[in-house]
Amino acid sequence: MELKGLYTALVTPFRGGAVDYGKLRELVEMQIEGGVDGIIPVGTTGESPTLNMEEHRKVIAEVVKAAAGRCVIMAGSGANSTAEAIHLTRAAKEDGADCSLQVTPYYNKPTQEGLYRHFSTIADSCDLPIVLYNVPGRTGTAIGIDTIARLSRNAKVLGVKEAAGSVERVSEILSACDITVMSGDDSLTVPMMAVGARGVISVASNIIPKELSEMVAACLAGDFRKALTYHRRFYRLFKDLFIESNPIPVKAAMAMLNMLEEEYRLPLCPISDGNREILRKTLFTALGK
Repeated sequence: MELKGLYTALVTPFRGGAVDYGKLRELVEMQIEGGVDGIIPVGTTGESPTLNMEEHRKVIAEVVKAAAGRCVIMAGSGANSTAEAIHLTRAAKEDGADCSLQVTPYYNKPTQEGLYRHFSTIADSCDLPIVLYNVPGRTGTAIGIDTIARLSRNAKVLGVKEAAGSVERVSEILSACDITVMSGDDSLTVPMMAVGARGVISVASNIIPKELSEMVAACLAGDFRKALTYHRRFYRLFKDLFIESNPIPVKAAMAMLNMLEEEYRLPLCPISDGNREILRKTLFTALGK
């Protein structure tokens, strides 16, 4: 399969402490109507750390069922234990996911050789294509360029989500190997695609899938003048959706638009009053409301 375009890192809606599966299906439908190329259930934005194993699997299965083959489903099935990541990825395969997003192991901080063995073992054990997820700000460890180059030789490794905040890393990766790079930062999508990334795994598209689909399509077509009009319009929103830890602001923004109940699981909690007002102003300005 080809990895490109707009993929939404989908939020997980809660109601009364439980996953709201009805609302989840509504959000999937909205994403597909907005023209996304793929949906990622149970990533960081989906609050994967606080879903139990049963919920984790059911969320993926429900998203697969709701999408009904109309877009790619990239299941968030990474872990800081290789055995657990394999277990989750095999379950995602059984439930119909097309590929999986594998976050860099967090907290235990493996060496580069450990990272290579971790991702290789998952890729070779699960019969499901994987996308590497480099996000050192959350995991404490970056996937080295040489490690990405080694992993790119595995046919089961589709690409890498780059969320280290560096456009230069895209050029470094593409100079070192032939692998698909996806931006992991909405605010860097256009500059990253200008140097060779093929799309974005987005948080903002939970709110504006149509507009971001058009922005990414313009980049893929080489029309960066058009893409920049979207980038400039939504840049402040891209930034303020990270004014506190993701997914707190995006859920707050979605609640402001009556898209879901603003509910989190501890240790995440509601956005502060001051940041809520900043986000509200940015959101409604960007949407022209």
